[in-house]
Amino acid sequence: MAHADQALRVELACSPAPRQVQTVALALPPGSTVADALRASGWLDEFGLALDRLRCGVWGRVQILDHVLRDGDRVELYRPLSVDPKEARRLRYKKQGRGEKA
Repeated sequence: MAHADQALRVELACSPAPRQVQTVALALPPGSTVADALRASGWLDEFGLALDRLRCGVWGRVQILDHVLRDGDRVELYRPLSVDPKEARRLRYKKQGRGEKA
């Protein structure tokens, strides 16, 4: 656990494309937020991301950008879905040949 004068150690994870995961370890000052971690990572510029349009979470739970981080947290950047899950399921079903009537 970090003391008040020690840096928080956090990890940032993102999947810029399917089956790709990038992570970066950061040392941030105590009281840092999700938004602070994203700015410090350099990913906003690297991936051309707008901070106010991102969906993020900590350890798999969606969080607001003002969420204060704790030592050891894993911040995750969520990509928008490219296909609605219900539509993807329907397409898989149809592809298997069960969706067509004889």
